[in-house]
Amino acid sequence: MYAIIETGGKQYKVQEGDVLYIEKLDVAEGDSVTFDRVLAVSKGEGLVTGSPVVAGAVVSAKVEKHGKGQKIIVYKYKAKKNYRRKQGHRQPYTKVTIGKIEA
Repeated sequence: MYAIIETGGKQYKVQEGDVLYIEKLDVAEGDSVTFDRVLAVSKGEGLVTGSPVVAGAVVSAKVEKHGKGQKIIVYKYKAKKNYRRKQGHRQPYTKVTIGKIEA
């Protein structure tokens, strides 16, 4: 059984026990979080899709930790104009473990 959930403006295909790195959530480490934006749920024989969400479907997960991703370098440059800007960025994330899918 799997589900497709939406969080942080992105969609994820999840199963029970999966570990996800998603956009940072305002939830303390060790707490549980529920995702109610479930777009589709695969049951034993078929796929149930919502318009836009499946009514009554909930995916629960446990927040493992918060952190920052790897540093990326943003470099702006214009030729022959002596314009250079260097900027670094580390995207914050939340690591969650999917617990139960209720359809």
